[in-house]
Amino acid sequence: MLTSLQNPTVKQLRKLKQSKERRKQGALLLEGTHLIEAAGEAGYPLEVLCYTEDWQARYGEICARAIALSAQTELVSPEILKSIASTVTPDGVVAIAPQRTAWEEAASQPKDQVSLGVILETLQDPGNLGTIIRTAAAAGSDGLWLSPDSVDMNSPKVLRASAGQWFRLPMAKVDVAQQAAKLRENGVQVIATTATADLDYWQLDLTPPTVFLMGNEGAGLSAALMDCASGAVKIPVMPGVESLNVAVSTALLLYEARRQRESGFGYAQPPGYVFEG
Repeated sequence: MLTSLQNPTVKQLRKLKQSKERRKQGALLLEGTHLIEAAGEAGYPLEVLCYTEDWQARYGEICARAIALSAQTELVSPEILKSIASTVTPDGVVAIAPQRTAWEEAASQPKDQVSLGVILETLQDPGNLGTIIRTAAAAGSDGLWLSPDSVDMNSPKVLRASAGQWFRLPMAKVDVAQQAAKLRENGVQVIATTATADLDYWQLDLTPPTVFLMGNEGAGLSAALMDCASGAVKIPVMPGVESLNVAVSTALLLYEARRQRESGFGYAQPPGYVFEG
């Protein structure tokens, strides 16, 4: 059992709480039973697995699966576990995993032919991104794209907020304007969300292949990305209420698309509205 803060492995693991060090080592920091279980179900390799005796006793089957995926396993004291975790009250397990290799990233990126997807521009909050990943997976999205200036999608906070769906949902950082243009060329309707749109989000036929453009938490979508849209919708709110949180807005749009598709809904476009497909 590792009990000393001076142990070389412990020292290396503690460094990985810093995002700069994770980028340098190409590592992910996985914390908590749920993430370890999700990694195991996805067959995601682990470099180092650290766990306490209590955790192993409580989660024997999950522990055994994680050990099978790990290049190195370490039984650690609760004090050591807490020192390498970034959460205040870790539940007994922390793992280091490799970030996706170039080949894995290419294989797991969303395809240009999609049925339902999301493009995120300059998203800054890791909790919002993790929640959107979780929601997109639950709603049956094919994946999502992020602008390069968005939050690090490998952040431990993103991983935790995704509730394990990070391992399953294809995603990539790209030039979002180019990606939106490419999707339109492939027959996908690219829908911007803006408070000035004429249509409420349920008034647009979302049964064709659709990708939603979602903007920064404070500034919304840039004019450049708005110009890439083939249509726009708004989410109405009561007077005096600010726009909804971006993760909540994304959930409403994705589940409206799913509702329409499952109910066979086909919306008749109102007179005077021309969809620029």
